[in-house]
Amino acid sequence: MRARRRTAAALLLLGAVAYTAWVLELVVATGLDPVDAYVSELAAADQPLGGLFRATDLAAGLLVLAGAVLALSLPGRRPWATAGWGALALFGAATALDSRLPLSCAPTDDPECAARETAGLVPATHTAHAVSSSLAMLGALAALALLTFTARRYAWWPPLGRWGPPLLLAELAATFWTLAAVAAFTTGAGTWALGLGQRLQVLLVALYVALVARCLARAGRSPGTGGRPDRRPAGESERETRGHG
Repeated sequence: MRARRRTAAALLLLGAVAYTAWVLELVVATGLDPVDAYVSELAAADQPLGGLFRATDLAAGLLVLAGAVLALSLPGRRPWATAGWGALALFGAATALDSRLPLSCAPTDDPECAARETAGLVPATHTAHAVSSSLAMLGALAALALLTFTARRYAWWPPLGRWGPPLLLAELAATFWTLAAVAAFTTGAGTWALGLGQRLQVLLVALYVALVARCLARAGRSPGTGGRPDRRPAGESERETRGHG
């Protein structure tokens, strides 16, 4: 079981790394402004490096999906943990699907593309891409909330219990920023630094998946690993230990 747990952790960590492939735009000229452009525009069909970013998105989705499914196969799960792994699997599957439904052009960079999108004259993949992207982020948010709740409720994974709540709050703030910016852009009110908001959003998801991978690899008794949780508060257990010393 330890080998399966570590394999799941490795898959999740590799998925988190692949999900941050967009940082390559810091060293490679993409022609898109990271302050304003959607992350998805890097993978648009008309972009010179679109194939590369579609491949990394596909790899990220499949790796996270495989890691979450493997974690689901471990014995001894609690219902909240099962729901959390299921949500993470949804995130992975939707991200992989997202990579197969690329935008045909970059609306924040190409006014003609934006006009066609507003008029509904772009391929149906634009709508499908929006749906799959929404499902991916919904899965990520649900996984973040559910696995953090599990870690805190059963005193599993101290790093996740400690860092999960601030990561969740930051992710919710970044998601609100992104949604507000998208609404502003679609109504012609500017981009509101849409690119920065969305990059923060996906970066926080990657950090969270990496944190879960670390906890899964190092914990012996954790969500989905089969151990019987100690329901006593950590301080109480520590006092008892000292008392027997």
